[in-house]
Amino acid sequence: MKNSLLFLVLFVFQLSLYAQQKDFTTEFEKSKGKATATYDQTIAYYKKLEAEYPSIKVVEKGITDSGKNLHLILLSPDRKFDIEKLRDTKRILFINNGIHPGEPDGIDATMMLYRDIVQGKIDTPKHTVLATIPIYNIGGSLNRNSTSRTNQNGPLEYGFRGNAKNYDLNRDFIKNDTKNARAFAEIYHFLKPDVFIDNHVSNGADYQYVLTHLFTQHNKLGGEAGTYLHNRLVPDLITSLNKKDLDITPYVNVFNAVPEKGFSQFFDSPRYSTGYTTLWNSLGMMVETHMLKPYDKRVHGTYELMKSMIDIIEKEHRKIKEVREATNSTFLNAKTYPIQWEVDKSKSTTLDFKGYEGEQITSEVTGLSRLKYDRNKPFTKKVTYSNYFKPTKRVKIPEAYLIPKAWNKIIKLLKLNKVALSSPERDQKYTVEVYHIANFETRGNPYEGHYLHKNTEITTSTEEITVNPDDFYLVKTRQSSIRYILETLEPEAVDSFFNWNFFDTILQQKEGFSPYVWEDKALEFLNENPSLKTEFENKKDQDSTFAKNWYAQLDWIHKRSPNYEKAHLRYPIYRILEL
Repeated sequence: MKNSLLFLVLFVFQLSLYAQQKDFTTEFEKSKGKATATYDQTIAYYKKLEAEYPSIKVVEKGITDSGKNLHLILLSPDRKFDIEKLRDTKRILFINNGIHPGEPDGIDATMMLYRDIVQGKIDTPKHTVLATIPIYNIGGSLNRNSTSRTNQNGPLEYGFRGNAKNYDLNRDFIKNDTKNARAFAEIYHFLKPDVFIDNHVSNGADYQYVLTHLFTQHNKLGGEAGTYLHNRLVPDLITSLNKKDLDITPYVNVFNAVPEKGFSQFFDSPRYSTGYTTLWNSLGMMVETHMLKPYDKRVHGTYELMKSMIDIIEKEHRKIKEVREATNSTFLNAKTYPIQWEVDKSKSTTLDFKGYEGEQITSEVTGLSRLKYDRNKPFTKKVTYSNYFKPTKRVKIPEAYLIPKAWNKIIKLLKLNKVALSSPERDQKYTVEVYHIANFETRGNPYEGHYLHKNTEITTSTEEITVNPDDFYLVKTRQSSIRYILETLEPEAVDSFFNWNFFDTILQQKEGFSPYVWEDKALEFLNENPSLKTEFENKKDQDSTFAKNWYAQLDWIHKRSPNYEKAHLRYPIYRILEL
């Protein structure tokens, strides 16, 4: 009798434990849509799914500034995980969550999405492999609070925007200051995804929508992929969501202003996630749920949007592969490349925008004018959306760049991003274009650990140099990373390595002159160069400020003399137009 009772107790315990193990209810669902899973709960959840469903694989890939490894969660319905082989027949959807852990909507939505696919609650994709980073900013996720998202309606607790070193990771995809960004690059190039989604929560205005979309700018994406994104992918996603009674609008790119006055598309330069993935022609978008909507509605909207994207990929899998291959070919064969852009005011899109009336009233805090939205006054109005951009500067694509091996940080980042480098086989002469930094502006305040340059201008000269293979790398441009190479190595490009301060040592003059010594040498130099002396006298006649500044005059002469150092303002990477 005792043995039977013991067996029964053990059986009931094991049954209870088994039932508990089978429970895949998320923390979000348990809280009835008010809470988000912690980092530990999220990783444990995916490992539990992996243990139960062989179509899920959890991989650790790359260390972060927090000291913890990033996790990559793969969902392959065929239970095959050789990404190189899968890429031939499947499209890869890469979902990034928790880049800003105070915006955790995608974290909870993706957990439910994975579960519902493997449990057959939604159709199993036949042509799509899912890959997700469950929480990218681990350090920020571990730094939980309930107050830092001042404008946001839930969840009860959430992570912090800055990572373990207080970097905003969505500004770090080119400069790679963080271990997180370097790990992301490793994962991205491992996957080579066809479609990329980065899940966020928006800020800046009030309106009726739960969902807004921030697709990568289609003109900048360019080629067949840009056309496909603009004319087909975006409309198809909007239509799919509308069928679910989910309205969506472009990301409302305003701050402390009313959207009905019109707004422009956000321009995602390569510092941002979708701007970075564009450099390899992935079809990228950010999901931006509206911060003031209840958390459960935001998570539900994110979930449905990702489902809709999977449906589109399933239907368009051949087309997506085709346009990406065609776009890659377009850039590999291009003669020029755009490196600066502006809004094209000759084109725009008209939105039927659903907003709330906003007005300027007197602030009870400051006594000054402030913006106030009235949710009792919803409207639908025609709003101008400026979603076309045009290049303002192009460069002729060189056949190769020569990079001194001394610039080791540049070399490491190129290698990280799968740029092929080689050394010349022997001492060799090259005719090269040399850049000299003519003008630039520098931000007055620190920005993500840098004093970023902008409005950079260069002058160009042609020289013949002899290259020692021990001192230089040769980087040929006609390779899959051509866009990354051009965006980083052309100093006038918005997010170039130059603009991110990687070459600031060339901006400082290392050798100078003592005026009392140079006075006599300067006079001798002018007398030996009559045309320069005439130019000098003319400048004094025409420029009164220059005429009154004795040091500026001596410096002007010195910079035109053989004594002036060649390295000052000389960009150390050379362009080879013909090999």
